[in-house]
Amino acid sequence: MRSVRARAALGATLVVAVALIGAGLAVLLVLRANLIDQADLQAEVAAREVAGALATGTPYEDVELDDEEDHPVQVTDEEDRVVLVSKDLRAVTGTGATGVTPVPSASAGATPAPDDDDDGDDDDQDDDRSRPGRGEVSSDDPAFSDGTATVDRTTADYRFAAVEATTPDGVTLTVYAGAPLAAEQEAVNTVRGAMLTGLPVLLVVVAGVTWLVTRRALRPVEGIRREMAAITASEDLARRVPEPDSRDEIAALARTTNETLTVLEASVERQRRFVADASHELRSPIASLRTQLEVAEAHPELLDLPGAVADTVRLQVLAADLLLLARLDAGEKPGGGTVELGALVREEVSQRTGDRIAVAVEVPEGGAFEVNGSRGQLSRVIGNLLDNAQRHAEGSVAVSVAADGRGVRVEVRDDGAGVPEEERERIFERFVRLDDARSR
Repeated sequence: MRSVRARAALGATLVVAVALIGAGLAVLLVLRANLIDQADLQAEVAAREVAGALATGTPYEDVELDDEEDHPVQVTDEEDRVVLVSKDLRAVTGTGATGVTPVPSASAGATPAPDDDDDGDDDDQDDDRSRPGRGEVSSDDPAFSDGTATVDRTTADYRFAAVEATTPDGVTLTVYAGAPLAAEQEAVNTVRGAMLTGLPVLLVVVAGVTWLVTRRALRPVEGIRREMAAITASEDLARRVPEPDSRDEIAALARTTNETLTVLEASVERQRRFVADASHELRSPIASLRTQLEVAEAHPELLDLPGAVADTVRLQVLAADLLLLARLDAGEKPGGGTVELGALVREEVSQRTGDRIAVAVEVPEGGAFEVNGSRGQLSRVIGNLLDNAQRHAEGSVAVSVAADGRGVRVEVRDDGAGVPEEERERIFERFVRLDDARSR
């Protein structure tokens, strides 16, 4: 899936789906727990009502039971024998006994002997739950359990509460009363159905909204892409991509793209000027050499051999310069070493003894002016500076070498008009000559 919009929509949909499923499960669990608590309360109330009647000595047959279908009741004695059940109760599970037919209680009318505990408990051993005294209902929290009951041929799930009571005769009975879970199950099923129905719809809405929002957010990116494609097709580096008014990442991307295009345009323009300047530099010596050869062909006696050699040397130097520039552009670094600048300046000036303007050398005797660099490139720089000074000087050129706190300084001075201030940065570009020099 390559589309950013599709990936964003899918990711958002998955996150929302996981969150909704988790929240839905939590809601169902909380709802079920609350409904079960309500059923527990109903079952406990019904059980305590019956237990209260038994604790007061009401005979089994006179105990009034609630609606059997809403609250089925089963009462067992200490031996788990059924002594009382709801009238229409046909079967029950989840209580202390599965029987639904009352049997005569062996201890129903007997008065048991008191035990050593002297607390009204007629059992031979104590357990964790204290038994109620004669004519009392247990104050402990009832025990709850899940089960089923069949009332008048209808079987349903119930929540049973078990409450103990002791009759005035000392018989301990356990009253099981149930509360139906149909309402809880219906409520949970209703909520579950609503979630199962609404979840897909909500996810579709989330996916659609995410798709639209992402599409709107990425619209500037599409504009940038189209403009870049047009620039690539037209090769017009003067064009720029649209910059959104926002201050977000897309606007930053557009600005960075335009900055890159500006740098690329400047680089291409430099390359074009380089080719034009190189062609201009090569044109003069080639034309001069061709003219001399044509003259020599027609008039051998007029051949200017030294001039032809000079033009050939000039061509060789230009070719070497172009090759060096190409290597530097490719990232190649010239070889370095220790260079004594004082000796290098004297050597360069000694090769100019026949020039129109002599060059004065100001190098302190005994000074050591060593620097790290390429001897050939440093010699080329000094030579270019001297050539320029001799070309524009009126009658005086001097070169000096001195050491300062930061290194060694080579200074070339002449008495010419100097370089106009607006051109002082441009003269360091490749093959740049001022207009008066270019017109020659």
